Amino acid sequence: MLRFEHIEFLWALAVIPLLVLLFWGVRRWKKKALASLGDQHTVKKMMPEVSFSRPVLKFVFFLLAYASLVLGIANPQIGTKIEEARRSGSDLMILLDVSNSMLAADLAPNRLENAKRAISQLIDNLHNDRIGIIIFAGEAYVQLPITTDHSAAKLFLNNITTDIVPTQGTAIGAAIDMGMKSFNFVNGTSKAMILMTDGENHEDDAVAAAKSARSKDVAIHVVGLGSPEGGPVPIYKNGRPVGFHTDEAGKTVMSKLNEQMCKEISEAGNGVYVRASNANSGLGIVMDQVNKMQKKTYDSKDFKSYEDRFQFFLGLSLLFLLLEFFISNRKNLKLSELNLFEVR
Repeated sequence: MLRFEHIEFLWALAVIPLLVLLFWGVRRWKKKALASLGDQHTVKKMMPEVSFSRPVLKFVFFLLAYASLVLGIANPQIGTKIEEARRSGSDLMILLDVSNSMLAADLAPNRLENAKRAISQLIDNLHNDRIGIIIFAGEAYVQLPITTDHSAAKLFLNNITTDIVPTQGTAIGAAIDMGMKSFNFVNGTSKAMILMTDGENHEDDAVAAAKSARSKDVAIHVVGLGSPEGGPVPIYKNGRPVGFHTDEAGKTVMSKLNEQMCKEISEAGNGVYVRASNANSGLGIVMDQVNKMQKKTYDSKDFKSYEDRFQFFLGLSLLFLLLEFFISNRKNLKLSELNLFEVR
């Protein structure tokens, strides 16, 4: 597998056609200038040392040196080696609420974006812990299976919106059950879930699901998103807010944090409960509890090692520059006098 570590530098290759056009324009201008002096054959005899082909060769070597330098800076990498690694860590599953109430702006910029930002910071601070993501509203879905690839986790996290789940609601119990099914209990690693929700529109028996997880030594920590006072839930059309959700009487619906439900779930799951705020996501407290879990060693067989290949292209660039430097624009008269194929 070939990739470039700094792919943005490849845009510099777009300069090459411009350099070719500029060189061609200068060559054409010089030919017209020489043609204005008189007969072309006579003019060439008056300038025996001037070469008309060597500048082209020098320019070709210059372009090759430039292209090789750009490729070297972009750092092509080859990842064909799969290594087996033994790591010590825990399995962590994020359960993220994506119901419409998560768009309320009582946490800036809204509850969902606040949670995603906090999860992203959490991923940055992970070491050998594996992470997975489950999203839920009226139904639960595995967004990212348990993995050691933290970069992939952030990529999947960025794509999460409230539109990603078709059925609205807050099926917390279904999300916990799916998290349990996603864990591999054979490897013996310590396991925990972090539930991030506002607890509204609760539909199933999340407390029973949390107790079931606790019976299998899986702790469930809960981060409450929102405020007891709540906030209106905006309606978006073509990416723009066009109003707020209203009830049957036409009054604006206020989405409030169901803190009591969040506390009951964390207690049943032998975890901690914290309420997120604009200043503190609460994940620091949760991760303190996760880090206290016993770290167990597991085998990781999907670790790809990428090897840098920039040295080859930088070497080529230097070679082409040296060739361009040592090729003179003038002819070597002594060599031109030699006629090795003349028949005497």
